[in-house]
Amino acid sequence: MIIKNKITKELLEEPFIKAVADIKQGFISLGCELHIDCAEELIKNGSLAKDLWGFNIYPDGNLDFVSLINIRPQDNNRSMRIQDENIKKKITEVFNKY
Repeated sequence: MIIKNKITKELLEEPFIKAVADIKQGFISLGCELHIDCAEELIKNGSLAKDLWGFNIYPDGNLDFVSLINIRPQDNNRSMRIQDENIKKKITEVFNKY
């Protein structure tokens, strides 16, 4: 689901929630079984794949920047964990908006 309003505490009751952020448009899709499913949902709504990064949300609000969709050698990210601190910061800003 693409988040358009505040994230409720009830949504965060899972052990963790997979999410994808569009760091350019400032949208989040979450609650998908796989990060790629969230990414595809955002792409259907006009996001560009190059702007999408996967992460996990824990019940305490902590974020974990690990996802298979983050493996992008062309963007100097060669692991599942996001290496660029600026991208992590943008994701955190988008998450905090909701």
